[in-house]
Amino acid sequence: MLDHCPGAANLKTPTLSIRKCPQCGEEAELFSNDISVKCWGCGFVVYNDIESCIQWCKHAKECVGEEMYNRIMARKK
Repeated sequence: MLDHCPGAANLKTPTLSIRKCPQCGEEAELFSNDISVKCWGCGFVVYNDIESCIQWCKHAKECVGEEMYNRIMARKK
């Protein structure tokens, strides 16, 4: 993996964000490298809007690793 790409920084070193569940309004904790999490209140799946250079950079798989790359790209299809 490359260690100098600023576009993938939130994927390599995850940051936490709090989102409201659209179903029940409960807070859901999402890390920047999560694709989705289940709401603790109702079980609804809350998705993370991961937008990064992963979608277009030719070095993305090498940069973030094959497992992370495949998870993100599978969600985008």
